[in-house]
Amino acid sequence: MEYLSITQTSEKWGLSKRRIQVLCQDGRLPGAMKVGSYWAIPADAEKPKDERIKDGRYVKKVVEC
Repeated sequence: MEYLSITQTSEKWGLSKRRIQVLCQDGRLPGAMKVGSYWAIPADAEKPKDERIKDGRYVKKVVEC
């Protein structure tokens, strides 16, 4: 299996290096693993959907007990 670095993945997907790091830390990139102080991301990994709120409104989910 071929792996890419954070820099290579950020260029491939058009995202910042920091955003790729956050995705790795949050476990949103299946197969990504930390090797020492570096992240190894599978070359065939798909770019995850952006789930951040962009319209400026806070969406509060109500949980009933």
